[in-house]
Parts: sequence; structure tokens; C-alpha cells
Amino acid sequence: MYSSLLAAIVLGLVGYTAGGVKIINQGNQALVERLGKYHRTLNAGLNMTAPFFDRIVWEDTMREQFIEIEPQRAITKDNVSLEVQAVVYWRILDLEKAYYEIEDVAAAIQNRVSTILGSEIGQRELDRTVTARGEINQVMLEKMDDETGNWGVKITRVDVQKIKPSETVLESMEMERAAEIKKRASILEAEGTAEYMNQIARALESRHNAREILHFFITQRYVDSTTQLSKSDNSKVVFMDPKALSEALEPVLGDSLSDNISSNGSESES
Repeated sequence: MYSSLLAAIVLGLVGYTAGGVKIINQGNQALVERLGKYHRTLNAGLNMTAPFFDRIVWEDTMREQFIEIEPQRAITKDNVSLEVQAVVYWRILDLEKAYYEIEDVAAAIQNRVSTILGSEIGQRELDRTVTARGEINQVMLEKMDDETGNWGVKITRVDVQKIKPSETVLESMEMERAAEIKKRASILEAEGTAEYMNQIARALESRHNAREILHFFITQRYVDSTTQLSKSDNSKVVFMDPKALSEALEPVLGDSLSDNISSNGSESES
């Protein structure tokens, strides 16, 4: 009977001891409460706790984690609607604070990132928002780092992955870009035409038959332009007297050519 009682006690002690053995995985930590109050933090490896008195309330990784911020709507300073998406990288530095200072640390981080992201975009106009992604990332990182310090976590990186205007805005931007390209092309074409006429004027300064040569060049340009217009399906051809064209464009060529033409004309008449 004595031996049976001893065996029972030994078995009870073994069971009690085995029940208090806790193995924490590498890279993790765990919080232990004793009688409902924080007692200590367990590190990776083999740990002993007091059964019936101690309870592991939370175990989490101390490695870097990430949270994907689902696509959300944001309004820029110039009232343009955007769809933005981001990823935030973070890690727990103090497991005790992360558990007791905030109800759900991951959800809190996600909510704060969404709020700050919308606020930062609202302070910038569309053009500035699209090109300032790196600046937004840095500002968000600094603000999040300040706010989450009391939670026992460290925000290591914020990456705004997508800033996409609505389809209507994209179409408007494309139309605006096309209009700007067309405007620049018209300016370059006008500058090229003026340079072309100036070269003609310089070449004709020493010619006695400058007016006839000028008329030839103007007529040639007129014919070329008319030919190009006629090739277009939706073009309208407007006929104009080449002589009227040359007279209208002579002032563009400069006073020196006009005087030369006049003097050459007088010499030919005499």
C-alpha cells in the first residue's frame, strides 16, 4: 500500500511537471499570466511554467511582418478621386506592450495607415501625388513610427504600391496630353516655316529677279500643301491665288528684301 501511494505521488509529480513544460518556436515569444496577471515573457526553446497557475495568453513572432492595405478611395487637393494601395512592414519589439497596450495591434496598424495615407493624398494635387510616392512613403513611415512606439512595435517600411486615377480622369489626362503635343507640333511647324522663309529672303537679297523667284517658291509651297490636303479623307481644299499669297507673305521676309526687290525692279525698268 505504501509503495502504491508513493507511485501515485511520483506519477502526479511527473504529470504536473510535464504539464508545465512549454516549448516556444524559434523566432517567437510568449506571454504568461499567473492567476490572471502578467507574470513573464517566454523566449524560444524549453520553458517551465506552473500548471493550474500559469497560462500562456499569447504567442507571436518577433520577425518582420507585413500587412497589405486593401485598395481604397482617396481625394486629392484638387478633388480628383484616386484608388490607392499600400503595404506596411512592421515587427514586434515588446510583446508585453503589443498585447496589453492595444486591443489588436495588426488591425490598429492597418487602420492608421489607411487614415494617414488618405490624409497625405488630400494635401497634394494630382500631379504632385503621382510623382511624390517616395515622399509619401517617408512621411507615413515617420508618422506611423511616432504613433506605434507605445504599442511595442516598430514600423520598418511603408510602400505605396498603386496610385491610380479613375478611368474618367485618365481619359481626361490623355486628351490634355494629346492637345499639348498638338500645340507644340503647331509651334514647331510655324517656327520651321518662318525659318524657311528667312532662308529664302537671305538667298534672294542679291538677286535682281527676287520677286519672280519668291513667287515661284510660294507657289510651290502652295501646290505641295494643296496636294497633302487632298489626300485626307475629311479635308477641305481651299483655293487661293498664289500671287495673293506671295504679296501677303512678303512683309515676313524683311525690309531689306523688299528694298532690294524694289531697287532691282527699278534697275530692270531703266
